[in-house]
Amino acid sequence: MTAAVFFGCAFIAFGPALALYIFTIATEPLRVIFLIIGAFFWLVSLLFSSLFWFMARTITDNKDGPIQKYLLILGALVSVLIQELFRFVYYKLLKKASEGLKSINPDETAPSMRLLAYVSGLGFGIMSGVFAFVNTLSDSLGPGTVGIHGDSPQFFLNSAFMTLVIILLHVFWGIIFFDGCEKKKWSALLVVLLSHLLVSALTFISSHYGINLVSTYIVMVLMGIWAFFVAGGSCRSLKLCLLCQDKDFLLFNQRSR
Repeated sequence: MTAAVFFGCAFIAFGPALALYIFTIATEPLRVIFLIIGAFFWLVSLLFSSLFWFMARTITDNKDGPIQKYLLILGALVSVLIQELFRFVYYKLLKKASEGLKSINPDETAPSMRLLAYVSGLGFGIMSGVFAFVNTLSDSLGPGTVGIHGDSPQFFLNSAFMTLVIILLHVFWGIIFFDGCEKKKWSALLVVLLSHLLVSALTFISSHYGINLVSTYIVMVLMGIWAFFVAGGSCRSLKLCLLCQDKDFLLFNQRSR
């Protein structure tokens, strides 16, 4: 039973991300490199968040009580801010790299920023999902029975669905964020930041799985629709895609911007 829970939750959490990687990234070495760099940038943001948490705990002398609750909320806020800051730094790095590639070899077509936004967002999401869920996933192998002390027996399943939505949200946030930087639509960056803060805040009500998951998935759907149109999608292209009549695959045929 524990093995079934382990593999089931693993496929729920990382199955869509693995499919996206295999079908849209794995065949292009350059995309794989940008994906790994994006994951690395998320790791660096985690390092700075950990340093902040360590300093905050040291200043408060590791005291228990209400102060730890507020400290945890502050830590989540700072972590989100640092993640979005490193997303912006990564955008600047990709922009410089793209301009440098054009100046060195004008005849070679550089990857579009829309494509790089998707790849970097997936890198952020995969690494975020791994760190958020890998320890929980290992515990699903046992020993023990979930819910024996009155806790929800759906803990692992809910954690898997939450990890899935976080990964997809990072993809959508990356697309919207990069487009906002390209077009200097700072309101888009603000929406990404606020929605990220909202999703992080929802994790604090983990005892109410229904409210938590439904609210987060609503945010994901809204961000996904926005990212779809930002990436150049339209109602017509969606219809052609669903009918398997679209010969221009969005990710493989992006024009350089």
